[in-house]
Amino acid sequence: MMQTWDVLIKGATLFDGSGKPPRIEDIAIANGKIAARGCDLPEQAAREVIDAKEQWLMPGMLDIHTHLDLEVDVAPGLPEVVRHGTTTVLVGNCSLGTCFGRQQIGDQEPIVDCFTRVENIPKKVLRQCADAITWDNTGDYLDHFNDVALGPNLAAFVPHSMLRIEAMGLQGSISRAPTEAELQHMESLLQEAMTQGYIGMSTDGLPFHYLSNAPNTDKRIPTQFASFGELKRLLKVVRNNQRVWQTTPIIENKLMAFAYFALTSGRLFGKTLKTSALSAMEMAVAPKAAKLFLNYARLLNSRLLKGKLHFQALGTNFRVWSDGIVSPLFEEMTATAELIAKEYDDLEGRRALLNDTEWQERFRREWRHGRTGDDFASWKARKGLPDSLVIRDLNLLVFDGAPISEWDGETFAQVMTRVEAYKSGDQSQARSDAERAELEKFPVRLETDADFMIHLLREYDKTFRFYADVGNVGNRATLDLLLHDAAMPGFNDSGAHITNMAFFDANLMSLKLARERDEATVARMVQRLTSEPAEFFGIDAGSLEIGKQADVVLINPSAFDGWEPDQTRRLEYREIFQHQQMVNRPEGIVDRVWIAGQLAWAEGQPATTLGNTRLGRALRAA
Repeated sequence: MMQTWDVLIKGATLFDGSGKPPRIEDIAIANGKIAARGCDLPEQAAREVIDAKEQWLMPGMLDIHTHLDLEVDVAPGLPEVVRHGTTTVLVGNCSLGTCFGRQQIGDQEPIVDCFTRVENIPKKVLRQCADAITWDNTGDYLDHFNDVALGPNLAAFVPHSMLRIEAMGLQGSISRAPTEAELQHMESLLQEAMTQGYIGMSTDGLPFHYLSNAPNTDKRIPTQFASFGELKRLLKVVRNNQRVWQTTPIIENKLMAFAYFALTSGRLFGKTLKTSALSAMEMAVAPKAAKLFLNYARLLNSRLLKGKLHFQALGTNFRVWSDGIVSPLFEEMTATAELIAKEYDDLEGRRALLNDTEWQERFRREWRHGRTGDDFASWKARKGLPDSLVIRDLNLLVFDGAPISEWDGETFAQVMTRVEAYKSGDQSQARSDAERAELEKFPVRLETDADFMIHLLREYDKTFRFYADVGNVGNRATLDLLLHDAAMPGFNDSGAHITNMAFFDANLMSLKLARERDEATVARMVQRLTSEPAEFFGIDAGSLEIGKQADVVLINPSAFDGWEPDQTRRLEYREIFQHQQMVNRPEGIVDRVWIAGQLAWAEGQPATTLGNTRLGRALRAA
């Protein structure tokens, strides 16, 4: 028999992405496509045979919320993505992206200005990534992926902040409304991108997303200066092309947020607008928020209103690290946002603020807001609807890179208690000379936990590291949220917040949680991670049908036993950035990954093709 197949995968437990129960089946790959499926396919017809007994075989998974726009042009193989069985990523989220090129005029650097604080990526890393940009329009952006060694497939949104900058310039986009000619130009650029195959447009409404360069450090990113009328006109272009609107809620004004989400309604606006919004997770300080959003989505998606809105659900606990105050956690407070706005190396500028009595009082007010127990803000917080999502309970902040080793793994509350006891005369609180030296530095009396935090920031600046679980604590509600009919697995933020979080593993954790329930739930979860998002975003991915591109993943389900994401998250130096990055590298779960029929990952290592040969492609919406 002639060898007509490149690879034959034998005897796997196959989850095909349809949601149907798995079955034992063989799959053959030839010329980058799924060539055959069935039982007992002849081994003689294949050049390579893989024994996959007791392994799961499934389509490559999608990551629907990433900020890999920058990394993909300096490390196009995206190994941190592929090692997790993800073979398709969506970029251009949250109104930010690179599809219009660098957009640099004079000393204005829109990519650096927009990405630095929103996505917590250092400026030196961003400038290195921006230097790789060779295009200046949306068509050339998609085309340039034909000439790079792309690992996973990639699909892109048109980012609204960058669209505004393209039509109005950076300063215009944050200082005034567009003229009619500028608005028509935005509509024209957006329609052109839809014709080229972009999957939609992204916007952002989170109030703590600021620009990073003077004189605009107190200004938010351009998308937040758009009126409802502007968004309605631009989204009409998206709606008419049956593409997707990706957005984040306007949490400052919940009534306004609900009004914006209503744009999904076909009853109200003539045609349904597919909408993918953030986020469905059990927030540590606002556990009821997800239920509120999901119930509203159900209402909008009803026959009455004819919407198509889902909220992206993170498949793991939302653990965020901070280097001193540098963290997405603290942009929401105006006092700490001022600290973060200082240049990375401006230690003196931060210390001047920390020593300013007016700033200290403002910090204390914000730190204590909703936590005093005797006002309306505290009442709302007790009801699970706080004014602020910032974690300020010292019992929830944990040292992980402390000034001294004794504090690592301890909560801020535990250390503060030790400080107070030591200052009251209990010398036994010092477990070493190093700890005694640090305890001596604290003021004689700490009036509140705000003073404890001020001391840490003044004394150690960004050289101490800690984390907080902001959402999905203990993953109590995570699986139910992932399976909710008004949610979709996502919000991984892969490629963003490079020193603060690492949710590359969220798809794998989703599968682990599903496995802990039953096999039928695994089948449904595979569907939710593959064919379902591919259909929603209108791209050709997530399928094992004969003739489709062979994006295939083999998983060892037994390796899920005992694995917890917190055990495999770590800070690693990555040469491509010349900077450290949070990564998550579970071992033994993903056995092999093929992209377009070519081996990309095998037995814990990237294949020689990954990053050296073009595997994936720029996917264009149908």
